[in-house]
Amino acid sequence: MTSLLEIKQYLKIFYAKYDVYLIPAMKFLLAFLAFLFLNGQIGFMERVASPAVSLLLALLCSFLPVNLMAVFGGLLVCAHAYALSLETLAVAAGLLFIMYVVYFRVAPGHGYVLVLTPMAFFLKIPHVMPLVLGLIGGPVCAVPLACGTVLYYLMYYMKNNEKMLASSEAEKMSEKLLYLVENVVNNKNMLLTVLVFAVTLMIVYVIRKMSVDYSWYIAICVGAVSNVVLFLIGGLVMKASVSIGFVVLGTLVGALIALVVEFFVLSLDYTRTEYTQFEDDEYYYYVKAVPKMSIAVSDKKVKRINSRRKPTRKRH
Repeated sequence: MTSLLEIKQYLKIFYAKYDVYLIPAMKFLLAFLAFLFLNGQIGFMERVASPAVSLLLALLCSFLPVNLMAVFGGLLVCAHAYALSLETLAVAAGLLFIMYVVYFRVAPGHGYVLVLTPMAFFLKIPHVMPLVLGLIGGPVCAVPLACGTVLYYLMYYMKNNEKMLASSEAEKMSEKLLYLVENVVNNKNMLLTVLVFAVTLMIVYVIRKMSVDYSWYIAICVGAVSNVVLFLIGGLVMKASVSIGFVVLGTLVGALIALVVEFFVLSLDYTRTEYTQFEDDEYYYYVKAVPKMSIAVSDKKVKRINSRRKPTRKRH
C-alpha cells in the first residue's frame, strides 16, 4: 500500500508541475483514439476514414474545448452515413442534432463522457461508465452517457446493415426513412441500456454521497449488483435480448476499474476519523472529518560535495 501511495503522490506532483503540457496531450490522445475507433467501425467514406484526417482533427482538439471533440465525431458519423445513402444521413443528422441540443442545454461541460462512452462499448467494457461516473460525476452525467450510448447504437446499426442501407433497390424514400427510425430509435436494447445506466449512475451517486464509512466501496458494490439485476428484469419486461454472461463479466470489470479510480481520486483513511461540533446563533453543527491517505515523498537531489580541482603549476 505504501508503494501505491508513493506512486499516487508522485503522479499528483508530476501533473501539477506539467499540467500545461499534459492536458493538451491527453486531449489529443483521447481525440485521436476516438476518431480511429469511429473510422474503424464505420469507415464507409475512405477519404474521411484516413488516419491523416484523424490526426489532423485530434491536433485541433488538443487546443480546443472538449465539446468540439464530440462535434467533430458527429460530423464524421454524418459523413459516413452520407456514403451509405441520403436516408441514412437524414436519420443520423436528425438524431445527432436532437442529442446535441439536449446535451449542450443540460450538460455542456461533460464532453469527455460523450466521447468515452462509445469507446467503452467498442472495448466491450460499457458497464464501467455508470459506475465511474456515479463516483466522480453526478446526475447530470446521465445525459452525455445516454447520448454516447445512442451514438454507439447508431454506428452499430450502420455497420451491421451496410448492404441494406446502401442499396438503391429499396422502397420509396419515405418507407426507407420509416424503417430506419423504427430500427434505430425504437431499439429495445438501446432503450434498456440507457435506462439501466441512468438508474445505476444515480444509485452509485446517492450512496457515495452518504456520510457512512466506506460509502464509496458500498456504492461500487451496490451499483454493480443493481446493474446486473436491472438488466435481467428489464430484459424480461421489455422482451429485449440480454447476454447475461456479458453483463455479469462486464460489470465485474467495471467494478474493478471503479476501485482503481476510487484509490487515485479519494482513498480515505477511516481509522483516523475525527468528530467535532460547534454552534452559532442559529444552528448547532456536527462535523465528521475523514482524512485522505497520503504519504510524504522525498525530493531526491544529487549534490556534488567533493569536486576535483585542477592542479596549479608552481612557479619557480
